[in-house]
Amino acid sequence: MESFSGWLSAENVIAVVTAVLGIAASLGVLWYERRVPRRTRIGYRVQLDTPVSSAERSGRAGVRLGLFQENRQLSELSDATLVLLRIENDGSQSIAGDDYTGRELHGLTAEFTSRTIRGIAVTTPLNADHLLDHFTPAAGLRYTDDTVFLPRVPLNRGVHFKLLVLLTGGTVGDPVRVSGGIRDGGVFPNRSTTPDDTPPLFSRASRLITVLLTVSVVALASIVVVRDDTRPPMGCAQGELTITGSTAFKPVADELAEKYEHDCAGSTVTVEARSSGEGLQELDERGAAAKGGSPALIALSDVRRTEKQTELQPSRVAVAVYTLVVHDDVPVSDLTTDEVKAIYRGDIRRWNQLRDVPDDYDLPIVLASRKSGSGTRDTFESTVLGGDIEEAYSSPDCETKIDPSAKVFRCELDSTARVLAKVAATPGAIGYTELRSGSTAKGVHTLSLDGQVPLPDTIAHSDYPYRGVEYAYTYGSPPTGSLVSSFLNFLLRGGGQEVVRKHGHVPCSSAEAQPICAADPAGPADRAR
Repeated sequence: MESFSGWLSAENVIAVVTAVLGIAASLGVLWYERRVPRRTRIGYRVQLDTPVSSAERSGRAGVRLGLFQENRQLSELSDATLVLLRIENDGSQSIAGDDYTGRELHGLTAEFTSRTIRGIAVTTPLNADHLLDHFTPAAGLRYTDDTVFLPRVPLNRGVHFKLLVLLTGGTVGDPVRVSGGIRDGGVFPNRSTTPDDTPPLFSRASRLITVLLTVSVVALASIVVVRDDTRPPMGCAQGELTITGSTAFKPVADELAEKYEHDCAGSTVTVEARSSGEGLQELDERGAAAKGGSPALIALSDVRRTEKQTELQPSRVAVAVYTLVVHDDVPVSDLTTDEVKAIYRGDIRRWNQLRDVPDDYDLPIVLASRKSGSGTRDTFESTVLGGDIEEAYSSPDCETKIDPSAKVFRCELDSTARVLAKVAATPGAIGYTELRSGSTAKGVHTLSLDGQVPLPDTIAHSDYPYRGVEYAYTYGSPPTGSLVSSFLNFLLRGGGQEVVRKHGHVPCSSAEAQPICAADPAGPADRAR
């Protein structure tokens, strides 16, 4: 019953109803085509209505010879027209002579409004020439000024005859009407094409079926495209949860929190990013104060736990890709790792000391760095600087150098956002950040390292060095069914995976990231899931 109620969503109900309507429409039209027309029916249509004389009221006449020439003594044909009228059994049953219900001798009448009949000729198909025996005055064939009276001609299904009528007066296109009584049916103008018409590719019924099925398919496709097929977090839980830790991962955490709250009513997820180190410290302190409990707190960190933080349980989230960024005016797009090391040691202090940089770009290199405890900085020191530690800061704001003798012009900032803002505002500045923020920030551009461009899609097969693993730390194992446990499932195996990938990171659950994640130790006492 639970599986049925889970399936019974508005989208699925609409999809099923639309499919049923499409099938019903097809069956309904098929039934109508086969069952409803099973009655007696005579159809008629005008196949030809044309002037054969000067016929000022009918428009310009064609070329005339013989009988229709004006120099003949046939002035009464000066406005003559010819009409070819086809009358047929277009129902699904044969029509016998006694199926005509009129009290007169004749069965049908053909009225040519506003015109006078001068003569008629009856023709039949070769396989129905026996019908000509019925067209006699004794059987009711005659005509008056504007009306032809037709006998009670028996017609098998699909059989027809034609009247060629010579008329005067009126104009081409004046109404022509056939009438009469038929048992269990009637006489109707049909929609067959004339010889000059282009026949339709499909019948009316086929067109109706096609339209209905097209509408059904479009409706179903729209539902599939528009609806959100992302699975809700596994085992939604209610309550309040705080996400702390990495500022580089804050954009991801913000969207994760928003999506979880949307999918799981009754939950509140707050993001308070400070730095990876501070996040781990806060989690350790609050966990210890809980006296055996597990606080509703998750620390996202690209810094590994310390040897003393043994109660912190790590879960590998994703391979995080980082990049160096410089002020937009800096004429550099690639650095070697050796050049980066020389810059951060203070061996290279001005931009024009680098290869391919013009001599007139003589600006000091300003290092906008992160404070100690930052995972982005820790990863930068371990992967790009080869384990070296950045020099001490020499400026409080990257604008004034407080110690002129310092080897580097360097300030420290407490968040990724502040690093990007400082680099964008300071000519000659360089800093580091996670890839997506650096790629979208205004006023800066990213650098490749040793010719390797940072690309998440190829990071597993690339030698690009500046990358690391992002972790989600909890204090101990969160209780089953708790909000912490539910959010972790959402992050590591549920809809949170797409959010992580959207922000330029590669989930550790993916095949391309597993070797990198597995090779990265979570800490001195690694108990990663």
